[in-house]
Amino acid sequence: MGKVVVLDHPLIKHKLTFIRDKNTGAKEFRELVKEISMLMAYEVTRDFTLEEIEIETPICKTKSQIISGKKLGLVPVLRAGLGMVDGMLNILPAAKVGHIGLYRDPKTFKPVEYFCKLPQDIGERDLIVLDPMLATGGSATAAIGFLKKRGAQNIKLVNIIAAPEGIEKVKSTYPDVDIYVASIDEKLNEHAYIVPGLGDAGDRLFGTK
Repeated sequence: MGKVVVLDHPLIKHKLTFIRDKNTGAKEFRELVKEISMLMAYEVTRDFTLEEIEIETPICKTKSQIISGKKLGLVPVLRAGLGMVDGMLNILPAAKVGHIGLYRDPKTFKPVEYFCKLPQDIGERDLIVLDPMLATGGSATAAIGFLKKRGAQNIKLVNIIAAPEGIEKVKSTYPDVDIYVASIDEKLNEHAYIVPGLGDAGDRLFGTK
């Protein structure tokens, strides 16, 4: 069964306060999302396996540990997920980056894929899906479903802020997926915005509102 991990480090909580603040401008908002994503990368990679190798320090030979053959892929959900990529890459520079673009059909209200570009060896990689907000869970479950149809085996979902409804949607649809969040907020409002949330992450990242 997948787990839900809430990252409550003081640095993350501090930075969350400022991305929630409506007076935070786009430049600072982007920088904070990048910093929070970088901090979250530490916990997301905590279960990576290690192997022992022998190296030589300036003093002597010694045995030390390295990450054991992990092939990683970061998959931001367009467009807001783009804001989390650079922070993750600061910690995981060897990861390849794919992209999934989704929109909601105005008649069916179901997510529709409009863009998908992924590493060719997706089935061999541990994938980290990035999206700052997990609201209804519709986009997240759609993105995970598209990845699984293309052969993905190991998927983690990383969100900065989540609503209980979104977490439940992902858990019930894909119980094998681990979810990492910086905060679980109170609820969704009648417009499917997270309360208290931070508004529309994409608009605030790119200054489009």
